Amino acid sequence: MTGTRAERMRQPVALDVAKAAAEQHGVCVRPFTMEVEDRASYEVRYVAVPCGSTVESVCAPCARKAKALRMAQCREGWHMTEEPDFTPDPPTQDQKELLTFRADLVAAYREAVEAGHAGDADELREEIHSVDAELRQLGVRGRFPSPDAPGRRPVKRSTRRRQDAPNLPRRRVEKRTIGREYAGGFRPSMFVTLTLDTYGRVHDDGTPVDPDAYDYRRAARDAVHFASLVDRWWQNLRRVVGWDVQYFATVEPQRRAAPHLHAALRGSIPHETIRLVTAATYHQVWWPRHDERLYSGEHLPVWDPRAEAFVDPDTRAPLTAWNDAIEAVDEPAHVVTFGRQVHSKGILGGTEEAGRHIGYLTKYLTKSIGEVVEQTTDRQRRHADRLADELAVTPCSERCPVWLLYGVQPRGAGSRTTPGHCKGRAHRRTTLGLPGRRVLVSRKWSGKTLADHKADRRRFVLEALKAVGIEKPEPDRSQLVWHKVRPGDPNVPPRAHLLMHAIAQRVTWKAEYERALLAAGGAPPEVSATQLAA
Repeated sequence: MTGTRAERMRQPVALDVAKAAAEQHGVCVRPFTMEVEDRASYEVRYVAVPCGSTVESVCAPCARKAKALRMAQCREGWHMTEEPDFTPDPPTQDQKELLTFRADLVAAYREAVEAGHAGDADELREEIHSVDAELRQLGVRGRFPSPDAPGRRPVKRSTRRRQDAPNLPRRRVEKRTIGREYAGGFRPSMFVTLTLDTYGRVHDDGTPVDPDAYDYRRAARDAVHFASLVDRWWQNLRRVVGWDVQYFATVEPQRRAAPHLHAALRGSIPHETIRLVTAATYHQVWWPRHDERLYSGEHLPVWDPRAEAFVDPDTRAPLTAWNDAIEAVDEPAHVVTFGRQVHSKGILGGTEEAGRHIGYLTKYLTKSIGEVVEQTTDRQRRHADRLADELAVTPCSERCPVWLLYGVQPRGAGSRTTPGHCKGRAHRRTTLGLPGRRVLVSRKWSGKTLADHKADRRRFVLEALKAVGIEKPEPDRSQLVWHKVRPGDPNVPPRAHLLMHAIAQRVTWKAEYERALLAAGGAPPEVSATQLAA
């Protein structure tokens, strides 16, 4: 071997070369291994399963595939011209008989609980769970009633609108999802952008002009409850327009690190209606007051096993229970509203503009929240630090251990709960307070799930191969049993071997598909939104 040590150290490692080749051919670069046992042939083999990451910096091939599926999902549902059929099938006789049997089991379970027969009650509960599993297999969806007797009902809050919020007209929502058709057969849809309110003046890079006057507390709370505000906006919009508006939306951070929403709406709605609904939409957080912390640093509540509750470290008095704290609430702890900036635009289906907006909707789906917001200067890093510090002491749910800092015992607290330390996504610096999903899709958008869209793409390729005589029969997976790989299993092949096998398999598939394209006389029609958004 020639050359200096520095020159040899600059040479790429074999595993890195394998990952680069895998990324070039669209193969997952960080698969996890599963053990597959064939009960028919007693064969045991190890299969590399794609990681399924949606972040390009983690696994670029998987992230690109996920983005392509989302683009196809957005395109298929945005400008639908026919109403999707969601009429449920009538219940079968087997389903009704099994549900009747479940009702008898629940009655027997409650009698056993009242009589104090714990053993019989446990057996009946297990039987009820097995019946629920059988009902799921028979195609019953929805939530089954709990076998336990209902507990204390939650406190009801007034639904009267706030005096400082504009009133909204309300119509009966029709069972339709298709928008209005105008003269000439045009059926436009809409692209809407919603932002949160201002917390203070900011520079062009998103940092506040006066950091001391910037309202970080409200910014953190608005980010935590942003998803609830968006849900309320959809409800208000449907009640105002009078039909079941469907949407495909993505949540992204602005430069100031505040979340905002890009949404594709099916159908056309007047711009003034969009602005009216946005101005009148708010979300009230009926939680205990959490403006002043009672505990911090080393002075934290401690768990008392006798009382089965957290107590004050000095007085040993139990902290306020969650239900008691909720009953004492007489006004909302926080109110979230949208800002004045509302953008709405009509879009015609099948146009270049529609494809461009689909690409705009999914532009940042392969990046994490922390990667979208730039933190290249000291001023940007200080702004992110102050927001992260405020998010660390902002409760994110009823079970958040941060409540203990405010003298309130969260729901479900136990001996393993650490005061002030919550593992929720809302407190992570990489999410900037956004605990929910990045993509929001209504149930009647395209009538398909991501798995359905993936199956459509697979079916298209299989039909193209079959047209040129390349048969790909569906393997029988009924006899396959999947197991997680045991730690230290000596038979597990190295990751480099799995990558090389996947690359060779992908090259073979691609060659067969190219043969099908050549035999068909050219490329098949584009079925995804990738081409439109290019």
